[in-house]
Amino acid sequence: MSLEGANDLIRQFELTFSQPVDVPKGTELYTGIDLGTSNIVLAVVDKAGKPVAGAMRYAQVVKDGLVVDYIGAMDIVRSLKNELEERLNRTLDVAGIAYPPGTLEEDQMAFVHVAESSGFEVNSKTDEPTAANQVLGIDSGVIVDIGGGTTGIAVLEDGQVVYVADEPTGGLHFSLVVAGAYKIPFGEAEELKKRTEKHRELFPVVKPVVQKIAAIIRNHISSFKVDTLYLVGGSSCFTGIEDELAKELKVKVYKPDNPLLATPLGIALSVRRKGD
Repeated sequence: MSLEGANDLIRQFELTFSQPVDVPKGTELYTGIDLGTSNIVLAVVDKAGKPVAGAMRYAQVVKDGLVVDYIGAMDIVRSLKNELEERLNRTLDVAGIAYPPGTLEEDQMAFVHVAESSGFEVNSKTDEPTAANQVLGIDSGVIVDIGGGTTGIAVLEDGQVVYVADEPTGGLHFSLVVAGAYKIPFGEAEELKKRTEKHRELFPVVKPVVQKIAAIIRNHISSFKVDTLYLVGGSSCFTGIEDELAKELKVKVYKPDNPLLATPLGIALSVRRKGD
């Protein structure tokens, strides 16, 4: 799939947040659950892989890729599930989850248990960059998922993931340096960071964090021949981050128009393909 194709699919998904797609009764539906550091996103697709519905809520139940508030995560996922079921007039049963690359099996299972406790049957779990590639369709290159707390990396060669890694550093660290520079509370910094019209002003403040992310990526891809990176994850939405990473790493860097939604949509697509 080209980046244009990925953007088209993500745009279809974005529209379903305000207007779910009508689906005939009996249509198989698959839900992707993205438990992020800053947001929990649910994505629903049909058997053909068409986006059907989506919902998102701000949350702080995951830290550095680990579920730290199990009850809070379960309550939010259950609430979003109920919301989507009411809007679709359908029961959502089958779901998948994703976890940061390198997450231990017992920590992966915490994501599974949150989904199961919320009323889902989980039939798919995968790392976040690999899930995002269900949307991007990259054959060779590197997918970098810059989330709220961590940066995940997946190296692909000939359509196969050959290496994954994950390290702390993400949007949380953007907010911390903004809060310090502007002498404002962390919550205000989080909101300020989301205002795209402020990104040019804020970039010099967050640039050291971006350079640290570049150093993390460089360390993990140094053994591979890489000329192209693809960015996903909410923190990749920051204007200009792709240009700075391209300059630091001396590679081409691309990102979808809305990098935040690539991973949750990819999780749902992973569930659908698991069921084929």
